[in-house]
Amino acid sequence: MSGRGESAERAGSEEPETAHGTTPAEAVPGESEGTPPPGEATDAGGRRRWGGTGLVIALLLGLLGFGISVQFKAGNSDAELAAARPEDLVRILSDLDAQQDRLRREISDLEETRRQLDSGAQGRDAALAEARKRADELGILAGTLPAEGPGLSIEITPGTEKVKAEVILDAIEELRGAGAEAMQISGREGGTVRVVAATYFVDGDNDRLVVAGSSLTAPYTIMVIGGPDTMRTALNIPGGVVDSVRQHGGTVLVREADPVRVTALHAAGELRYAKPA
Repeated sequence: MSGRGESAERAGSEEPETAHGTTPAEAVPGESEGTPPPGEATDAGGRRRWGGTGLVIALLLGLLGFGISVQFKAGNSDAELAAARPEDLVRILSDLDAQQDRLRREISDLEETRRQLDSGAQGRDAALAEARKRADELGILAGTLPAEGPGLSIEITPGTEKVKAEVILDAIEELRGAGAEAMQISGREGGTVRVVAATYFVDGDNDRLVVAGSSLTAPYTIMVIGGPDTMRTALNIPGGVVDSVRQHGGTVLVREADPVRVTALHAAGELRYAKPA
């Protein structure tokens, strides 16, 4: 009886230890808190290292952040386009279409040039023809060669106030942005001036307009070669050149012509500082 009583007492005293402690089935030899599970990589100090799974997770998080950023920017761009006026949207679309057409033509010309250069016997002739073509294009852009092609004739007549130089400059910049390739401006008096990158416009005395040193009187006529529809749209945007002139009682007469002839030449000076890079 005493032996069974002692066994019962020991059994009763061991049950709480099992409930509050670690049972033999739960205990893992050599494992303690902070020890990585089997198979996880550690460094020399026993610290956990990022494995392949960790790198994949980090990469996915980075791609998620990039996607959210791109979506946010696209949303802002869509909001700006949604708030734009129909006239502005038409102008943007026309500009993009014109740029796309020019790029396609350039790609086609370059591919044809490459085929000719690769043809062997005709390579030299093709190279000389391409060099002449590039020289002509540069001459037109620099204003040292005359040019002709489709474009617009723009006549600007002042109203109650003179047409200031800044208005004419805005017209030139809008035409350039719409793809103008060659331009000249003339007045009732003062001759004709070729418009190039270095051409300047200043308000002169007696309501005259000074263009690259030449004094012109109104009305002014701009002859420009380029895509007629795109350039016409650029001039007629709200708040543009046509609006500015009409607000002061003036008129802007835009006529399409084919061909437009730009015959005035720019005397190119000798470069003192710039040289090919």
